[in-house]
Amino acid sequence: MKAEPLILEARGLDAGYGGKAVVKNIEIEAFRGQIICLLGPNGSGKSTILRTLSGLLEPVHGAVYVNGGRIERMKPAERAKTFAVSLTESLSIPMTSVFEITAMGRIPYTGFFGNLSEKDIRIVNDALETAGAASLAAREYYSLSDGEKQKVMIARALAQEPRLIILDEPTNHLDIRHKIEVMRILGRLSRERGLTVILALHDIDIALKTAQYVLLVKDGAVSAVCGPEDLMDGTALNRLYGIDGAVYDTLLGGVELCDSLTPRVFVAAGAGTGTPIYRMAGRLGLGIATGILHRNDIDCRVAEDMRLSVITEESFTRIRAEKVEEAWRLARNAELVIDAAFPVGDFNGENACLLRRAASSGLRCVSLRQGADFHAIYGDGTDNVGRAENSAAISKMLASLA
Repeated sequence: MKAEPLILEARGLDAGYGGKAVVKNIEIEAFRGQIICLLGPNGSGKSTILRTLSGLLEPVHGAVYVNGGRIERMKPAERAKTFAVSLTESLSIPMTSVFEITAMGRIPYTGFFGNLSEKDIRIVNDALETAGAASLAAREYYSLSDGEKQKVMIARALAQEPRLIILDEPTNHLDIRHKIEVMRILGRLSRERGLTVILALHDIDIALKTAQYVLLVKDGAVSAVCGPEDLMDGTALNRLYGIDGAVYDTLLGGVELCDSLTPRVFVAAGAGTGTPIYRMAGRLGLGIATGILHRNDIDCRVAEDMRLSVITEESFTRIRAEKVEEAWRLARNAELVIDAAFPVGDFNGENACLLRRAASSGLRCVSLRQGADFHAIYGDGTDNVGRAENSAAISKMLASLA
């Protein structure tokens, strides 16, 4: 398999302003077709790194190489034909169409007067089409939404026909639809055209699902250069952002708020049925206990992220009697027992027994099960078991406890 060419390299790079380093000892190798993402808290120096990699700032120490040559020795026209840069500053040019904004990317090729040839026009139109902005060509740029403007900035960069694009927060201020569209465009360009993309993002989940490599930037240093799969336990990201009272779960792609309160509610759950209830209770400030959950269950993952009182069992094993007794001690002290309507199978039938025991003991119980499923669990002993048609009904019951 042929090795991809090295497009950009930073060696022993210190990036900063006025001879003072903000981030030290940066080492980067960016090959053709790669997407490399900088992650880190606000003020960590991500933008400073990008400005230095693009030649807008001189290195405090070390060097940046593009196609094997030092970036400061490249002529401006050569730089513009090799890489495109889109930073956080937004354009504010009145009475200028999207086509004209995009055509600015052809300046390195059109000379002083900027006259567009048929080839230039074709390249501009192709760039707009590729960026999903062809329908915007005749509109004035200032009238666009943030998502539409970001597509135009990508189109302008593509019109330069670069081998490398450097972007600072391209998804900033965008709704989820436009974030996904922008990143899908960049991903497609890296795969189909071999474009190398170096960017900074705040969207951790999108970064980990898009980039081949990530640089973790904090406290004046790059603490790690690794693949997204190396961050799967979330420890490095939690440390990177100094998250307190919450856990970023890379498997689930989101933050879970920790709830270490004394349990007042017991939730019998599994297969994801408990997760929305845990979060409801967390919003209301109610402590939760839950179980009995197998280690490979999604509810177990969320419960442990949230630091709930959770009774667990090993994956793919029948629940042991001692685990049932542990769960019962939590359930019998709860003000409310919630049956999240988890599917019952060979390995977790003891949870159904636990619910029947709670109901027959006079505990306040409520179930999300309906019809035959409800009667299969509780039989005729349903006097102490309320029925909730949906999660909204559960939310009201939890609110009454708060």
